[in-house]
Amino acid sequence: MIKSILVPVRGDGMVATVLAHAAELAKKHDAQVNVVHCRAQAGDLIPQGILLNSFARKVMMEQAVELANRQEDHLRGILKRLSRDFGLTQNGGEDGTANCTFSEETGRMADVVKRAGLLSDLIVLPKPQRERNLGHSSLKAGLYSAGRPVLMCPGQLQPDETFAQHVAIGWNGSLPAARAVASSLDIVHAADRVSILTGGKVQPHGPPAEELAAYYALRGINAEIVHLEGREPATELLETCKRIDASLLIIGAYSHNHQTEMLFGSNTERLVDRTEMPILMAH
Repeated sequence: MIKSILVPVRGDGMVATVLAHAAELAKKHDAQVNVVHCRAQAGDLIPQGILLNSFARKVMMEQAVELANRQEDHLRGILKRLSRDFGLTQNGGEDGTANCTFSEETGRMADVVKRAGLLSDLIVLPKPQRERNLGHSSLKAGLYSAGRPVLMCPGQLQPDETFAQHVAIGWNGSLPAARAVASSLDIVHAADRVSILTGGKVQPHGPPAEELAAYYALRGINAEIVHLEGREPATELLETCKRIDASLLIIGAYSHNHQTEMLFGSNTERLVDRTEMPILMAH
């Protein structure tokens, strides 16, 4: 059951994207969106490697705190306007209505995700920006440290009425894929169309797509099976989603161990880098 959606934000220009996706799900599931502004520590805003005397450091610390205060006030105003535009009531609405709360925590976004994500049903994050080395640690913090499903929103994409109406599940019979299925049942149940995408290397001794379709059928969900033919799973998944007009992809993330990922990369990393559609993932 989706009732608590965590949306950590910072001044990276992605606030509208993540909040819009969270709001759409909150309205469908009568959930609460908990927006947390990840405020940078003052010391992190001071240039590193520069020797400063005590007076100069004190002045720069005061300026850093003032800058952070202004950023928070500005962001809070933006969030209040956006939450209203996206149809959310603020600071705890009536029971059975989607609402939005706003709070602030000092520290890196990844650390905020680790703590606040533990008691969230879903974490909504922007697509990591590899060119800026931004966002990968937060994504993995949600999946590994908080152990919660993460909805990753790419670019400046704004959801429309088709969002999550046709859901595609990338199925390879692995434990992460099974966890993704279990953690997204509410979303899948609310969809108009469900497709199971399968093919390539399936986990040894893992259940086939037909068993997943039967699992869904017991819950009143009618799912069609779409077989993939390509040798490159990430590309094939995204191209198939585009071909069948799926608006949300659900996958198990990082099926291999950390050492294998570091040496050879992973299908998850390729999906993260190449996707232009929202992806819900679990580990």
